[in-house]
Amino acid sequence: MAKSATIRARTDEDLKERVEGILHDLGMTTTEVVNLLFRQIDLTRGVPFEVRLPNAETRKTLEKSARGEDVIKCKDEKDLFRKLGL
Repeated sequence: MAKSATIRARTDEDLKERVEGILHDLGMTTTEVVNLLFRQIDLTRGVPFEVRLPNAETRKTLEKSARGEDVIKCKDEKDLFRKLGL
C-alpha cells in the first residue's frame, strides 16, 4: 500500500524527545510506531490498549514514584530478583 497521506500532530517537546529516545533504542521511528498504531486500530476496531483513569491508590503511587519516593533501583535482573526474594 502506497504511503501518501500526512499526519500532523503537536505534542510536548520534552515528551517527544524522551519518546523518540526510547523508540531509537527499540530500533523504531515515530512514523513506524504511528503506522503500527493505526494498523492495530484498524484491526481491533478501537484503541488497542485500555484507556482509563487510575484509581486513587494507583495515582498516589505514580505521584510518589515521579518524586522518587519508595523507588527501589536495581543494577540488573539478578539484583531485582534478589531484592524481591526470588
